[in-house]
Amino acid sequence: MSERNRSVPSVGMVGGGQLARMTHQAAIALGVGFRVLADSPSDSAALICGDVQLGDDRSPSDLSAFAKSCDVITFDHEHVPEPVLRELEKAGTVLRPGPDALRYAQDKLLMRARMTELGAPCPRWRGVATAADVDEFAAVTGWPVVLKAARGGYDGKGVWVAGSGEEAREVLDGAARAGVPMLVEEKVVFTRELAVQVARSPYGQVAAYPVVETVQRDGICHEVIAPAPGLDEERAVRIQELAIEIAHALGVVGMLAVELFETESGVVVNELAMRPHNSGHWTIEGARTSQFEQHLRAVLDLPLGAPGATAPYTVMANLLGGADPDVYRRYVHVMAKDPGVKIHFYGKEVRPGRKIGHVTVLGDDYEDLLARARDAASYLKGDQQ
Repeated sequence: MSERNRSVPSVGMVGGGQLARMTHQAAIALGVGFRVLADSPSDSAALICGDVQLGDDRSPSDLSAFAKSCDVITFDHEHVPEPVLRELEKAGTVLRPGPDALRYAQDKLLMRARMTELGAPCPRWRGVATAADVDEFAAVTGWPVVLKAARGGYDGKGVWVAGSGEEAREVLDGAARAGVPMLVEEKVVFTRELAVQVARSPYGQVAAYPVVETVQRDGICHEVIAPAPGLDEERAVRIQELAIEIAHALGVVGMLAVELFETESGVVVNELAMRPHNSGHWTIEGARTSQFEQHLRAVLDLPLGAPGATAPYTVMANLLGGADPDVYRRYVHVMAKDPGVKIHFYGKEVRPGRKIGHVTVLGDDYEDLLARARDAASYLKGDQQ
């Protein structure tokens, strides 16, 4: 471990993915210490962070050793088991967000129950163990239904659309063999998907970012438009208020992302994440304070930064790997063709379909920005020659 200035606080982030990588970049400008617990020296953040400890993020001993040199521990994922978090907290480690909040991001059954208790708009749902449970549910909601693993799902993994009892049985049989608890939800008919991020500090200060539109394909976020075009101002404010209410009710410290379905009658809460989130990558260039700096400010209980936009619209497009790993060759051409495009790479090995970076474009015309972002992402993937 490198020596650090004890006059400034040090944040330790569990997980060495791209979220930790971008948080590290924000920590440099903010002037605070930053450490990473990574699985491998080839992890995205481990490639650039100067203070990395290699270890298992599910190991109490590895986490305890990591925490000793940090003033506060935070996370770039939700996969640290709750009993391990409780043990760390009992030993005096400052965890932000803490296990009382994180459990609702780790377990969809707990999240749905808590959202229902709070009166937040949710799809109809129930926990299920058998195909008969799903049949009973679908008799009320109709087919198809959405089956979800209560724990461990991300980027569309752990989510299945079942159009019949037989399809549901296949999914549930596999979940039972793996020992994974399941829930079923009605398939929401929506006009588009939205997301909103808020930050909350231990002091209780909150900051809400503009509501954005997210474009999802195959369970993966492909594009984000900030702010969501054509969203009624009153509805946008109500969505921000809903996210703030959830953050306060769950005791979230740090960033909270609330993913929603917009329907003809309103919005429905889909998912929660208590960390920086893909739907907020646009904030690096597009907001006065990026989500990564804001997360650090929040977990350190510093005054929160201004979340306002720096341009009328910002569009972010994820870069997905293609068949050709030579992205750098194409990178040069994108920079030359459109100097206004900001390109972020995560240092990951290129594999088809893998998120390897994102591009951001700012301006006045979101349709033009979307076309430019898509063009850059497509070229970098290798879809264009």
